[in-house]
Amino acid sequence: MTFVVTTPAFSGPVELLVQLISTHEVDVLEVPLAPVIDGFVAHLREAADTVTLEELSEFLLIGAILVEMKSQRLLPEPDDGEPDEEFVGWEERDVLLARLLELRTYAGLADAFASLFERASRSFPRLRGVNEGFVVEPPDLLTGITPAQVALAYLRGIEEKPVPVVRLDHVTVDAVTVAETVVTLAQRLPSLGRVTFRELTAGLETRIEVIVHFLALLELCKLGHVELGQGRTFGDVQVAWIDSDRGVDVGGVDLYEG
Repeated sequence: MTFVVTTPAFSGPVELLVQLISTHEVDVLEVPLAPVIDGFVAHLREAADTVTLEELSEFLLIGAILVEMKSQRLLPEPDDGEPDEEFVGWEERDVLLARLLELRTYAGLADAFASLFERASRSFPRLRGVNEGFVVEPPDLLTGITPAQVALAYLRGIEEKPVPVVRLDHVTVDAVTVAETVVTLAQRLPSLGRVTFRELTAGLETRIEVIVHFLALLELCKLGHVELGQGRTFGDVQVAWIDSDRGVDVGGVDLYEG
């Protein structure tokens, strides 16, 4: 809102007055608030029909800010002491607090020792030693060991340990490439027409062959030779050969091996 106020120290918009007071260019003590309020009330009486709720609330906010600023200047401020004076005694207090914690620790430890002494007073120690004639003889660990056995044990300890070798002779690896499977499928699919992936891989025995056939179908689909479809979720994958005059180029096919 634009509301002009006239005071002995300032004359102009009320927003500018608040800004000047905030930057200490105008002393708030030199600005009487009564003329400002009376002027706004007179303005409301003259233009009661045109004043909006937003303008009214804005002036109330500005008036509250002016009242707060002036009250802060009028009320006595607390004595500004030196920072060092404010912290006087803090070091002594910390030392006393640390000593109090140490004393509490010692007191707790003393209570623990007192409890142990009380429990120990209920026990009766053995006053006599080992019975007469009772002899404890440690076993001879070298009984029955010959020098030859000791030498053999020494030789076993200093000999070089064989490097462990993991043998894979029993593992059978089927070398199946995607490129070869692509060529094979390109020869079979034109005569089969539309077929499911389950029917296409029915005669395969190993899992790696099924995987390679699936990768080969993806390669053929990427090259634009086959069309893949699935009627429902988790349903059979339908494979259909698309008539194409161009041959199958396996030069760009990834050579996956299983």
